[in-house]
Amino acid sequence: MKEEIIIAGFGGQGVLSMGKILAYSGLMEGKEVSWMPAYGPEQRGGTANVTVIISDNKISSPILSKYDAAIILNQPSLEKFENRVKPGGILIYDGYGIINPPTRTDIQVYRIDAMDAANEMNNAKAFNMIVLGGLLKLSPMVNIESVIKGLKKTLPERHHHLIPMNEEAIKKGMELIKPM
Repeated sequence: MKEEIIIAGFGGQGVLSMGKILAYSGLMEGKEVSWMPAYGPEQRGGTANVTVIISDNKISSPILSKYDAAIILNQPSLEKFENRVKPGGILIYDGYGIINPPTRTDIQVYRIDAMDAANEMNNAKAFNMIVLGGLLKLSPMVNIESVIKGLKKTLPERHHHLIPMNEEAIKKGMELIKPM
C-alpha cells in the first residue's frame, strides 16, 4: 500500500495540521511516512499545502508531481492541483470554498460540506477533521484509533479534552462525503 496525498487550501483551515495528524497516524501503525508542508509567509489567509505519503515500504522521495488523492479547500488550490491527480484518483473538495467545481471525468470527485457541518457542530475548528473523515471513508489508509493517537501526539496536552469532539467530527465526515 502506498498513498500519495496533497491537502491544499488557505492558511487557518487546518491544512498542515490535517497532514501532520495523518502522518502521525501512519507512524502509529508502523508505516513509512513523509510530511512536506509548503506555505507562504502569511500565518492566516495565505495559501498552504502539504504532501503526505503513507506507505508499507520505504519512500524514495517526498517530492511528487502526481497524487492518488487531493483534498482541495479553495479555488486557487483547485486550479493548481486538479490536473495533478492521477487518472482514477480521488479529489475531495469543500463546497464552501469552491466556486467552479472540478471538471475532470477521469478521476473520482467527491464533495463534502465540511464548513456547514462544523458550523452545525458549533465548532469551526472541527472543519479539518470532518474533511479527514471523508478521506478516510474513501481511502482507509489508517484507522480511526491511529488518528486519535495522532491527535494526542500533535495537540498540546491542554487541548486533549477536544479529542472526543475531533473523533465525532471524523465520523461526521465519513457520513457526509458524497460523489459528484
